[in-house]
Amino acid sequence: MKSLLKVENLQTQFRLGKETIRAVNGVSFSIAEGEVLGIVGESGCGKTVTSLSIMRLIEPPGEITGGEVIFHDADKQIDLLKLSDKELESVLGNRIAMIFQDPMTSLNPVLSIGFQIAETLRVHRRFSNKVAKEKAIDLLQKVGITGQRFNDYPHQFSGGMRQRVGVAMAIACEPKLLIADEPTTALDVTIQAQILNLIRKFKKELGMSVIIITHDLGVIAQMADKVAIMYAGRIVEMAAVKDIFQRPQHPYTQALVTSIPRLGFRGERLPTIEGAPPRLREVFAGCSFYPRCDFRIGKCANETPVLKEIFPHQSAACFVAYDKFHRRDAETLRN
Repeated sequence: MKSLLKVENLQTQFRLGKETIRAVNGVSFSIAEGEVLGIVGESGCGKTVTSLSIMRLIEPPGEITGGEVIFHDADKQIDLLKLSDKELESVLGNRIAMIFQDPMTSLNPVLSIGFQIAETLRVHRRFSNKVAKEKAIDLLQKVGITGQRFNDYPHQFSGGMRQRVGVAMAIACEPKLLIADEPTTALDVTIQAQILNLIRKFKKELGMSVIIITHDLGVIAQMADKVAIMYAGRIVEMAAVKDIFQRPQHPYTQALVTSIPRLGFRGERLPTIEGAPPRLREVFAGCSFYPRCDFRIGKCANETPVLKEIFPHQSAACFVAYDKFHRRDAETLRN
């Protein structure tokens, strides 16, 4: 498949006084046309900052300090981090769009939801007021909201309905890439399923690629083609979604998978990951998961592992996984 977006060594920091928080610390991944990439990790691991960095929505005291974000637009490749503000405006909301975690804060409270959707079309597609309004009403109907609510304000909608408005705004200009940052947070299970179905529907209709950010592996199982597991500002494992569930290689991924509730767990306590993630203002001498890892070895304390292929199209940043890989290769050669 043809690559649509390639992120290389992305680094984003927040400077608070004399301290530096390394929220995104050398993240690299790619997504192909029509592909769904899931980014998973616990709160504070850098998932949302990664998505905001791609969109260049980081504000002081945050700063993108390194890396490339290459977007394949038509027949040209552009580095989003090098575009001028005016050039970036023509891409964001048009070729790349985002559904934010909290629609109440991403929607303008003093403008009607219809006006906000129509404004996107007027700015990026140069539609007249009449055509933009007609298209906005059509978009509202496509996400399950009657056009009669065109002039209503965000506070007049429930959380699930506001997220439907967010979906309508995001797909208004038929983007090539949709970034969904925890789009089902704080919604009940039924509404979560409806929002995910909408994203899946428009992904198919528009041929979009999707980056879905979540801490919920159940969402990933439903939506993603491949998965990036994040921990402490880095990607620690990357694989096809089936491989993440069937043969996780990094101890953190293994712990996440084993903590998923399953049928038959009656009266049993689910496994948990002891300890807490490291503070991102600290500089790690070795693997950031070392203090919480049940499989750690000596070099984990002093050397930082990098992503290496363990199986075809499955990579992990783990010395223990490397050792298993080398032992497997040696066994294959002996046989």
